[in-house]
Amino acid sequence: MKPATIRYSIRSTRPEAHLLEVCCTLAEPDPAGQRFALPAWIPGSYLIRDFSRHIVAIHAEAAGRPVRLSKLDKHTWQAAPLTKGESLSVYCEIHAWDLSVRGAHVDQTHAFFNGSSVFLRPLGYEQSPCLVDIQRPLGKPFEAWRVATALAPARGEKGAARRHAFGVYRAANYDELIDHPVEMGTFALGRFTACGVPHEVAVSGRHDCDLARLTADLKRICEWQIRFFGEPAPMPHYVFLITAVGDAYGGLEHRASTALLCARDDLPYAGMRGMPARYRTLLGLCSHEYFHTWNVKRIKPAAFTACDLDVENYTTLLWAFEGFTSYYDDLTLLRCGVIKTKDWLELVARTIDKVQRDPGRRRQTLAESSFDAWTKYYRPDENTPNAVVSYYAKGALVALALDLTLRARSESRISLDEVMRALWQRHGEHDPRGGIGVEDEDIRLIAEELSGLDLDRFFAEAVHGTTDLDLARLLKPFGIRLKCVAASGTPSLGATTGNEGNEVRLTTAYDGGPVQSAGLSAGDLLLAIDGLRVTPATLERLLARRQAGDTVRVHAFRRDELMEFSVKLGAPARNRHKLLLTGKATPLRRQWLHGQPQATVQPGPCSPSAASSEKRSR
Repeated sequence: MKPATIRYSIRSTRPEAHLLEVCCTLAEPDPAGQRFALPAWIPGSYLIRDFSRHIVAIHAEAAGRPVRLSKLDKHTWQAAPLTKGESLSVYCEIHAWDLSVRGAHVDQTHAFFNGSSVFLRPLGYEQSPCLVDIQRPLGKPFEAWRVATALAPARGEKGAARRHAFGVYRAANYDELIDHPVEMGTFALGRFTACGVPHEVAVSGRHDCDLARLTADLKRICEWQIRFFGEPAPMPHYVFLITAVGDAYGGLEHRASTALLCARDDLPYAGMRGMPARYRTLLGLCSHEYFHTWNVKRIKPAAFTACDLDVENYTTLLWAFEGFTSYYDDLTLLRCGVIKTKDWLELVARTIDKVQRDPGRRRQTLAESSFDAWTKYYRPDENTPNAVVSYYAKGALVALALDLTLRARSESRISLDEVMRALWQRHGEHDPRGGIGVEDEDIRLIAEELSGLDLDRFFAEAVHGTTDLDLARLLKPFGIRLKCVAASGTPSLGATTGNEGNEVRLTTAYDGGPVQSAGLSAGDLLLAIDGLRVTPATLERLLARRQAGDTVRVHAFRRDELMEFSVKLGAPARNRHKLLLTGKATPLRRQWLHGQPQATVQPGPCSPSAASSEKRSR
């Protein structure tokens, strides 16, 4: 029997109060008492968000009469028993004021939502098809609004939407419903086609974006990535949803779209020349989220193949799914010609600096960082730099190191490119087996199978160990020298600080650094150094005439208690790294940095045949 369709409607009833009204109607609810739940987190952002806390009011109706709802836990409700055959509607009033890529945000200028933060899940009906009626806010100010989403219009249904119009859209099941964010408003819209697939860019907020430049650059990025994994692309349509504000940065991947938050100054403008660093950063973010279309949305850790949206879902593999994506995001910019080699080398050097800066890299492995993302990476505190390593940044360096290792030791016969394509062939959703999740050892086993190399030690040290990667040695055969440039200038306190008006507060005291060794702690308010007042304007000047090894007298408030410390200053902070090209470009380096996106990967014993790979369809 075909599952009954679940019908949703959503409308901003009072945009000025940031309110959404969402209705979920179930034609065949459980007569004994249907249960509904709102997700506790959103896939791609590994932290319990408790979206139900934004529900202002909730009630249920059947045939026009009220139905009692009992709250079972923080995000689950159960309706009273009904007569068999009665439909049930549950109405939620939701406060939508989360300006991020994860939740929902509504005001008089626009409305944005992720389904996980607004759509109740009727338990037991997760695989049922869904229809959602996206309705325009009432009133003349909203008559010019339109809709941007990768959701498919519900053709054939009453009130079916046209592309960019309000009306009824469809999703195959609940997971698909919540994996297509929606933007409503008077956004600017750009279009391009990549490998035959229509793409759109909807830019909201006040901006002067040169859409022609942005779409031209995104087209090159998207076409390169589609060809990297192999045509056809796994989605029929793709949408970049960009919200431009004063200062922000972030993105969240979805099956056929991405939600992005950026500073308006990151966007290209008419007459802009070259590739400014801010625009380069935005393109890197777009490239990162687009690469996730394959790597995490369709090639998934085993733990994510059937996500439990009520609790944490643990995996030790975020270093591969986020870290490898972080490696390829900027490498894509280079390989498709959007940036130059020197730009890419600078970006890699910055990643090395970022990893080397924090002592946490010597305390936590990448596998541990992945597993503990729910409680550590996404919940940073004053000690995070001392205890946590970024699976994004170090994961990208591990991808670089693995790529170089495979290329050098196999004489360029195999690279990380082939490993990624093998993962797609064997674990992507087009696989006849239905997209089997990636287990902890699968990446190592595939790399070993393709290359014939023993990589057990590499993975033990890089993923399950805390020693620094020997990137200087790995880069040398490719004609690239890694140079460490000693920092010069002001001696270091061994801490990070934050400004609060005209005051300076310690935010992190690095392990073994000068202030920690002297007894100062994160949260201490710096008052004076050698009897002179500390302010954001004077801190560096007070240290500039000192030398590393000098001892200074520091007065600080801890809570409301005045304390005095003797601090022995350290060497200037943050050595910098540079990547320098040496000699002429070798075939090894050219193939790595500027190689073609498509290569042949021989099927392994678990992979589909070459013929089935060529004929795959969605």
